[in-house]
Amino acid sequence: MLKRLYILCAMFIMAACSSPAEGHDDGVNDVAEVLVGATDTTAYMPMLRDRRVAILANHTAMYSAEEHVVDMLHREGVNIVGIFAPEHGFRGRVEAGLKVDNSVDEKTGIAILSLYNGKTQRPSDGVMSSFDVLVVDMQDVGLRFYTYYISMLRMIDACADFGREVIILDRPNPNGHYVDGPILDMKYPCCPRSYYGRDCCDGCG
Repeated sequence: MLKRLYILCAMFIMAACSSPAEGHDDGVNDVAEVLVGATDTTAYMPMLRDRRVAILANHTAMYSAEEHVVDMLHREGVNIVGIFAPEHGFRGRVEAGLKVDNSVDEKTGIAILSLYNGKTQRPSDGVMSSFDVLVVDMQDVGLRFYTYYISMLRMIDACADFGREVIILDRPNPNGHYVDGPILDMKYPCCPRSYYGRDCCDGCG
């Protein structure tokens, strides 16, 4: 009996690991390509023309495999008046948890204002008055304690207070298919404060 069961299991494993028969269409090639928000330029570029544009982004905001979205917008002549940098900095060169300083982007010459320097949770009134629309593009992984989405939400709050428009160039959450992790105990202070809720991994796509 055990020998027969072993043979059956081996047959199932061999069948599962074998390649599809020649000419068989298993549907894998029919999966649609995932396009991120930055590539849909026809949708958002008209909203940037002849306006003062600020950008909240980091190194994940790629327009293509070779070009960052800020570099593309700069190349296209969009009036980018400033870049807001989250944790790790605009180009992603700062180690986790270290403060990010204000600077100037070497590639474009655009001023960078840090949102992760231990002091600035939202820009000054003067800075908020210096742009008309904020573009946000950052890859996130849907974890309660990550700081990217918190920087974004603080900027959305500030833009709401100053009547500034916000355009979010969305990217899919690679962890969007499940909810997991320890539950936040609301008796204890949480820093940064969780906007997602109590789950560690929120499961939002």
